[in-house]
Amino acid sequence: MITVTALPAFSDNYLWLLEHDGRAAVVDPGDAAVVQAALAARQLELAAILITHHHPDHIGGLVALAAATGARVYGPRAEQARIPGLDVLLDDGDAVQLDALGVQLQVLAVPGHTLGHIAYFEARQRLLFCGDTLFIGGCGRLFEGTPEQMHESLSRLAALPGDTAVYCAHEYTASNYDFATAVEPDNARLSEAFAQVQARRAQGVATVPGPLAQEREFNPFLRSADPAIARAVAAHEGREINDPVAVFAALRRWKDGHRPRIR
Repeated sequence: MITVTALPAFSDNYLWLLEHDGRAAVVDPGDAAVVQAALAARQLELAAILITHHHPDHIGGLVALAAATGARVYGPRAEQARIPGLDVLLDDGDAVQLDALGVQLQVLAVPGHTLGHIAYFEARQRLLFCGDTLFIGGCGRLFEGTPEQMHESLSRLAALPGDTAVYCAHEYTASNYDFATAVEPDNARLSEAFAQVQARRAQGVATVPGPLAQEREFNPFLRSADPAIARAVAAHEGREINDPVAVFAALRRWKDGHRPRIR
């Protein structure tokens, strides 16, 4: 069994540290110093660096960390030109065998946020490291991909077992739930969940990870085929929209322009 620890970085990033029996791996080390401090405090040897996509807050510490530790670097083949220092190029369906930690990770291609974005799924403990594709209560912006790509990527992640723990890369939950309740203001269960999220954040408690089953219930971006979401989007757009991909695209546009009602 591996232990997963959140390493907060920048204003809202989480770098994920996986450890077992003195060895470790890290997902998306945007800040090398944060990771090195955690390794030293826990007396861990870094064996692997796992990259989901090329954005600077996910790879900023990669080169320095690899040089300091000798860790092997894994990342998406499709983004190798934009990610320095990759040792192992990964494609959809590949398996990352980390013998040092006694764990195997399945590679899932999830384009949308970026074209080559990948996620890592550990099936035994049900751990999903999804970068900026799926967030608790939301999803990533479409910086490079299409709504069709992101909808397919999210549908793929949503099909994983319900007890999967979603380890996304940002603490965006409160603003995501704020938007979700704007879409469904009469959803009592969603409003209750939002209140719980606000209480946790007021206490400085992380809202990540969260169970995938809860995402299926509350995350509007996983529910574009739900008639309630389609009706809300149609009302916002002032036109009828029924196709799930079109609903998703309109929902993402709505979110991009939404002004959160919380601080």
